[in-house]
Amino acid sequence: MGKTAVHGDSAREARKPLPVRRKRKLATREYYRLAVGSFFFMQGIVFGSWASRIPDIKNALGLSDAGLGAVLSALPVGQMVAMGLSGYFVGRFGSKRMLTIGILFYPAMLIAVGAASNVWHLAAVLFAYGIFGNMCNISVNTQAIGVERLYGRSIMASFHGLWSLGGFTGGLIGALMVAREVPPVDHFMFIYVAAFTVLFSMRWYMLPRDSRKGGAKTPIFVKPSRHIFTLGVIAFACMICEGTMFDWTGVYFETVVKAPNDLKQLGYVAFMCTMAGGRFVADFFVTHLGIKRVLQISGCLMLTGLLISVIFPNIVMATIGFLLVGFGTSSVVPLVYGLAGKSKDIRPGVALAMVSSIGFLGFLLGPSVIGFIAEASSLRLSFTLIAFLGLCTALLSGKAKAN
Repeated sequence: MGKTAVHGDSAREARKPLPVRRKRKLATREYYRLAVGSFFFMQGIVFGSWASRIPDIKNALGLSDAGLGAVLSALPVGQMVAMGLSGYFVGRFGSKRMLTIGILFYPAMLIAVGAASNVWHLAAVLFAYGIFGNMCNISVNTQAIGVERLYGRSIMASFHGLWSLGGFTGGLIGALMVAREVPPVDHFMFIYVAAFTVLFSMRWYMLPRDSRKGGAKTPIFVKPSRHIFTLGVIAFACMICEGTMFDWTGVYFETVVKAPNDLKQLGYVAFMCTMAGGRFVADFFVTHLGIKRVLQISGCLMLTGLLISVIFPNIVMATIGFLLVGFGTSSVVPLVYGLAGKSKDIRPGVALAMVSSIGFLGFLLGPSVIGFIAEASSLRLSFTLIAFLGLCTALLSGKAKAN
């Protein structure tokens, strides 16, 4: 009896600390998620702030529409140049260190943009802005993959939802600054202070290190595996739809739908609302349906939404169509990034850079391809072709490894 009692007491004593340990683990995990979410949100604010002041910068430098288009191309060029280097640096030095550097210099480039005195100065600064923006993107997504691994379930889409919410917030801040006639450089200095505050308060809760595959050095260029290439093509198919929506929705409503002036942006607003909202509910559907099924549904929504807007080019049906496209595009890139980060052969930062590079080509090529096809035939035909490219997301999802 005595031995049994002692054994039972010992077992009870051994069990007592377990709830405390579990609580500490949950708290740490939640702090990591809060920190990474804050950086996603801050990056969205930085991007939205830049976009909101483009007209003012254009007027300040006296740029024509063609001149502005040429200068703006420096930003995506900088992003593309940084793709491979960002993956290398994140793999070599860790996402925490590179995100710290990126979040310091990314908003700092905004101040330089606001202070640009000529076209060449602006182009050079936008090039650097693209480089540091990409560094932030790869670093923060690598951090997000690590946090998602701690949770053991899909949470990546909610992080990207915070980026969208940040972009919306940045636009609102920009509109307020414009209304109060605050110069862009002063506006951007305020954004930098906000970014520095987020970094100072949240840096301690960033993941301290990324998972390492042995002790081998990270090469700058790695041949993508078939799995990574497939994920990149899925991202390409989705981002070509995104690029189309960002750049051509207003034109489509003006020239095809014949919407009145005060409703020209209705399709864009509808798309952005469901794209942002869809990212906050995507993880729920992934948990219950699985990643492949969600990707299949996303591709079908892109196809259906674009075809509705083409077949029924009136303001009600086109708006409904673009609402569906927003839902369709919302979760694809976050889920693809999450799958890339789970690659067993390539480090997360490098895998993310590969998928991002392939996908970003769709974002760059989509709008120009739309323009060429529309010039040769019609905008409705362009949207039809993009609809079937969106369907590729569903068709290729069966070849993507879910783990």
